[in-house]
Amino acid sequence: MTAPQGTAAAETDLTPAQRTEVELLARGKADKSRVIREAKLNETPEMAHAFLLRRNLWDDMRVPYADRAGIDLTDIELPVPELPEEARLDLTHLSAYAIDDEGSLDPDDAIGLEQITLDTGSAGWRLWVHVADVAAIIAPDSPLDLEARARGATLYLPDRIYSMVPPAVVERLGLGLHDTSPALSISIDFDEAWNAETVDVQLTRIKAERLSYSAAQTKLDAGEEPFVTLQALARASQKQREAEGAIRIDLPEVRVKLLTSDSGSEIQIRALPRPETRLIVQECMTLAGWAAAIYADDLEIALPYATQDAPTREVRGDDLPAHWARRKTLARTRFRPAVGAHHGMGLDAYAQATSPMRRYLDLVVHQQLRAALKNEAGLSGAEIAARVAQAEMNALGTRTAERQTRRHYTLAMLARAPETIWDAQVVERRGPQATVMIPELALDALMSTAAQVGDFIRVQPAEVDLPNLSVRLREILR
Repeated sequence: MTAPQGTAAAETDLTPAQRTEVELLARGKADKSRVIREAKLNETPEMAHAFLLRRNLWDDMRVPYADRAGIDLTDIELPVPELPEEARLDLTHLSAYAIDDEGSLDPDDAIGLEQITLDTGSAGWRLWVHVADVAAIIAPDSPLDLEARARGATLYLPDRIYSMVPPAVVERLGLGLHDTSPALSISIDFDEAWNAETVDVQLTRIKAERLSYSAAQTKLDAGEEPFVTLQALARASQKQREAEGAIRIDLPEVRVKLLTSDSGSEIQIRALPRPETRLIVQECMTLAGWAAAIYADDLEIALPYATQDAPTREVRGDDLPAHWARRKTLARTRFRPAVGAHHGMGLDAYAQATSPMRRYLDLVVHQQLRAALKNEAGLSGAEIAARVAQAEMNALGTRTAERQTRRHYTLAMLARAPETIWDAQVVERRGPQATVMIPELALDALMSTAAQVGDFIRVQPAEVDLPNLSVRLREILR
C-alpha cells in the first residue's frame, strides 16, 4: 500500500545502466538521474526510491539508509595484535556477571559486588564494573583505531550487525567467552547507606559468567546474592540521582528483526523486555561512567566527558505524554575534553566508559585511562576534541541509519497487514494535528483527530509511504 508519487514515468523497461543510475540516486551515491529528470520527477533519493518501488525493481525489504549515511558496510580485515604481557590485578576469585540480551554477541561489560571494610573500620561494599580491555590491543592512531574512528559506532540493523572492531577483537576480549578475561575494571566503594567513598581504575584479570537478563532476574526473584544487594544499590543510586535532578524518560522500546527463509522475509517486532535486572545493569554502568570521570578529573586526564545542559522546563506526570514531552526538554549530550555536569543524569561528571567494542569515544576513554595507569603520555585536550568531532559525525550517521531502518521495517509491516487495528495514545497536539504513539510498535505518527493529549484511540494504516518513512493513519471509532 505504498502510494505512487509524481507523474507517470515512461513504462518501457530500463536498461541495466539506467537502473543503476536510478539506484545510485536512491542510495544517496549520486545527485542526479537523467531517468528521473526525464520522468519529470524531483531528483531526490526519496523520489528515486518511490520510482523503483512503483516499477517493482525494489521491494519493501530494500533499505538504502546506511548507504545514504555513507556507512562502510564492508567487513574489517585488519590484523589484530596479541595481548601484551603486563601485570594485572587477579580478581578471578570474585564472581562477575556479564548480563546482556539473549543472543548478544559482544559481551563487553560485567558487574560484581564485594563486601569490604572501609578505612573508617565500618562495613561497606565495593561495586566492580569490569569492561573488556579493548585498548590493550587498539592503541591511539593504530590502523584499528583509525578504522573504529571512521565508523564511530557499531551499526545494529534488523538483519545484521556491522561491528566497529574486527570479530577477532570480540572473540579474544569478550567477557565470559574464555575461562578468564583481561579487563579494565572500575570500582566504587560504598558505605552501608550507599554513599560513595572512593573510586579506582585498575587493569585486572577476571572470571565472568554470562547471563541473560531473564536468567539474572530468575536469580534475583529467588533471593540470590549478589543480585539482591545489587538491587538495593541500584535503587539507592537512582534515588540519589533523581534528588540531584536526574530526568527519567520511559518511552516504549522494541526490537525489530528481519527473519529470512526460503518462503520469504518476515518482520518481527517485539517489546524490549524490562526485567529489573536490566535497570540494575544500566544503573551500574551509569555509576561506572561517573567513577571514570571523577577518577580522570582528579588526575587531570583529558577525556571525552559527556555533558548535558539543564532541561528547558519541568514536565510533571508519569504517563506516556509526559515522558514524550519530557524528552523534548533535554538538549543533546555533548562531548568535550573538560569535565562538566550531565543534568539529564543528575551527575556532576560523566564519561561513557562501558562499551569500547561498540562506541569509539568509549574506546578513547579506555585509551586515556590505560595511558595513565601505565604512566604513559596520553592524548591532549585538543586531540580529544578532534576525535570527538570526527567520531560524533560518523556515529550520528550510524544512529540515523539505525533509526530510519527500524522505522522502514515497521512501516513495511503495517503495509503488509493493512487490516490490523492498533491501540494508540495521543502524546502531543499542534493545531488540528496530533502526534500519536502506537506503544506496541514504538511508532509515532502525525494524524488528524479530535482526540486530546492523553486520549486512547484505535488506528489503522490508511496509506504507507516507505520512501518518505511516513504513514497516514485513520481513526477507528469504537
